[in-house]
Amino acid sequence: MSSFSRNDVRRGLSALRWPLFWTRAGMFAESFWRATWPLATVVLLVLAALMLGLQDSVVVEVVWGIAVVSALAALGALIYAISRFRIPTREAALVRLDETLPGRPIQALMDTQAIGDDDSASSAVWRAHQARMAERAATATAVPADLRIARRDPYALRYVAVLVFAVALIFGSIWRVGSVTNMTPGAGDALASGPVWEGWAESPRYTNWPTIYLNDIPEGALDLPAGSLITLRLYGEVGALTVAETVSGRIGELPPASAAEQDFTVRQSGDITISGPGGRTWNVAIVPDRAPSIAILNDPESDAMGEMSLPYQASDDYGVEAGEARIAIDLPSVDRLHGLAIDPDPRPELTVALPMPITGDRTQFEESLVEDFSEHPFANLPVTVTLSALDAAEQQAETAPRQMILPGRRFFDPLAAAIIEQRRDLLWSRENAPRIAQIMRAVAHRPDEVFRKQVDELRLRRVITRLETLARYGLTDEQQTEIARDMWDLALGIEEGDLSSALERLRQAKERLNQAMREGASQAEIEELMRELRRATDDYMRQLSRQAELDNEANEENGGQQNSQNQMQMNQDDLQRMMDRIQELMEQGRMAEAEQALQELQEMLENMRVTQGEGQGGQSPGEEAMEGLAETLREQQGLSDQAFRDLQEQFNPNAQAGESQGNEGRDGGQGQGQQHSQGGDGQGEQSTDEGGGDGSDQNAGEGQEGSLADRQQALRDELRRQQGSLPGAGTPEGDAARDALDRAGRAMDGAEEALRQDDFAGAIDNQSQAMEALREGMRALGEAMQQEAQNGQQGQGISDADRRADARDPLGREPGSNGSVGTEEGLLQGEDVYRRARDLLDEIRRRSGEGQRPDVELDYLQRLLDRF
Repeated sequence: MSSFSRNDVRRGLSALRWPLFWTRAGMFAESFWRATWPLATVVLLVLAALMLGLQDSVVVEVVWGIAVVSALAALGALIYAISRFRIPTREAALVRLDETLPGRPIQALMDTQAIGDDDSASSAVWRAHQARMAERAATATAVPADLRIARRDPYALRYVAVLVFAVALIFGSIWRVGSVTNMTPGAGDALASGPVWEGWAESPRYTNWPTIYLNDIPEGALDLPAGSLITLRLYGEVGALTVAETVSGRIGELPPASAAEQDFTVRQSGDITISGPGGRTWNVAIVPDRAPSIAILNDPESDAMGEMSLPYQASDDYGVEAGEARIAIDLPSVDRLHGLAIDPDPRPELTVALPMPITGDRTQFEESLVEDFSEHPFANLPVTVTLSALDAAEQQAETAPRQMILPGRRFFDPLAAAIIEQRRDLLWSRENAPRIAQIMRAVAHRPDEVFRKQVDELRLRRVITRLETLARYGLTDEQQTEIARDMWDLALGIEEGDLSSALERLRQAKERLNQAMREGASQAEIEELMRELRRATDDYMRQLSRQAELDNEANEENGGQQNSQNQMQMNQDDLQRMMDRIQELMEQGRMAEAEQALQELQEMLENMRVTQGEGQGGQSPGEEAMEGLAETLREQQGLSDQAFRDLQEQFNPNAQAGESQGNEGRDGGQGQGQQHSQGGDGQGEQSTDEGGGDGSDQNAGEGQEGSLADRQQALRDELRRQQGSLPGAGTPEGDAARDALDRAGRAMDGAEEALRQDDFAGAIDNQSQAMEALREGMRALGEAMQQEAQNGQQGQGISDADRRADARDPLGREPGSNGSVGTEEGLLQGEDVYRRARDLLDEIRRRSGEGQRPDVELDYLQRLLDRF
């Protein structure tokens, strides 16, 4: 440090040459921009106005006024720039660069020692100080320029000028700037000696083509879409410029060729010629607008409720605007029998708008027409369907008429199907009205054998009476439509039913399924009817469970035992397997075997009693479901533990070598425990297989993700079975339990998929979600059971008496202990038998007025009243 001298200082300053140069250049840019931004703003605004041709759209006086204002603004901006602009000095650049360094090292290097220069120690300290400052100065970098002038331009006029200039570059023309010279003194003489013209070609909006400025287009070929609008403006002496064209195809009175303003539409290929000074000729070629195309992809499909789905494909070069489907009756293909034998009433085509894509491109797309024509007169009759598409040029394309049966809802209840058939005949022709009334009277001749509800009989008789009355004077269109609507509502109520008796609903579902198999219903219809059968079966099983509980309480009170020798025992697994077997036979087309199995199922259900499984005695359905869910949770925990061990072995195969032998014994014990508990649930053979399978897989080798996935799938199937028999339906707690189990099932599906893809980490995450959902489901189920117990305790004081009173038949007899209809006691005993008969008749009338009783009982009571 002691050897540091003035030469070293000069060398240190010379090392700042380039940072100093760029800093000074930045200061120059700052000073220049801050001084010239008003001038740049004025110049950009004037250029943008000239490029957009604003001078051609206003009078010359306004142009000159704006020019004077612009010149004054430019002069003021120039004076402002000259007064504000200063070239930065080297010293100022050094000061700015020095301000960015700690301790102002550059200033220190330029300083000299003021005192103590004759003292060696003081000089040494000074030289050491300058050496440190030289090191700091060597790290200096150029200071960037600060071009922000927001304080000087608070209204951001500079950005407005840049935006307007960018718009002029895109939509204007640089050649228009020169047109301002035509407004200078003496320019009129030049215009007279040299006429000018302007032209534009505006394409139709739907093509998305831009407007063309013809002055920028050289002579030669010019491609334009059909329907383009040509606009020409001629300036100068009349007759100096003329226009000739062969593209419009105009016939008749035409404007003069020398007219100053000419507009015409391009209809065909041809030539456009502007004759005279500066004239041009274009050979216009039409870009054709192709007609749209549309096609039906497949035959229509319908779901179980009769909703039709007809897929189609449409395309157009500029996009399809709209489409429609026209459906007409195909009379030659109609089987003209019964009510269809006479000529039909005139009926217009059925026209339906085709769905169009809401978003996206319409040049080519596929969509489906989804409509429900079940109530239309053409439903389930031969029709022809024609699809049409329309583009923006109003060009239309149609498909060839396609013959098909118009899908509609099918009715499998015999009475409902008969009413729908007569409704079709009524809509076919009003002349069928007397015949329809006669047929429906024949149908309702023996109502006890046909109707399940008396209200349906009354509704049908009302329809018959009204139809006969109106037919005498001639049905109007409104009356025909109204009666057809009443017949539809009646048939729909009979088909869907409103049965309070689970057994009657089960029988009805079975009959409808048999009818559907005999009539060759579609797969979707059979699946819907099969789901209805499953729901009816579940309702019937719940009713049997409640009846079994009542019977057990009655037996305990009487000290007797229930005789079950002639009753069949069946658990939920057996029932589920039988229904799966029926559905499998139907899917294979073995309808005869499926119908036989369905008949056997109904007979077994009508003679069965619900069992809880061996070894569980008096467990309630809620307790059984809770125990099953607990077992499922334990099995899921075991699968999650196994997946975690496999994940460890995947990244460190030798880490679990010694541990796997110990786990093997524990897992085997777990599998045996699962086998035992599942066997206790009454699952029999299925549970034993699963338990043995679990144990063998683990003992054979627990790192195989395939076997883990299979076990996860089996556990998911078991959860699905438990969901089908979960109690508490219709209560908030029961619904919450079902929602939680649904989430658990979805998580199990995700875990199975992850295991099959060897993704153990993802499987563990899904298994954790499944276990959490299972716990939530168990908590909700426990709350449902607790709520049910509280409700039972609140009504226990009167429930036994009410139950015994409701168990009596209308004649006052209590059911026998062995399940027989009545007791061994005499019907009418005592001294006043007539008073007893009046009491019985009053009781029958009272019970027949209680609408909440099952329909079967109400019908029985009505027959008693009619007879006695």
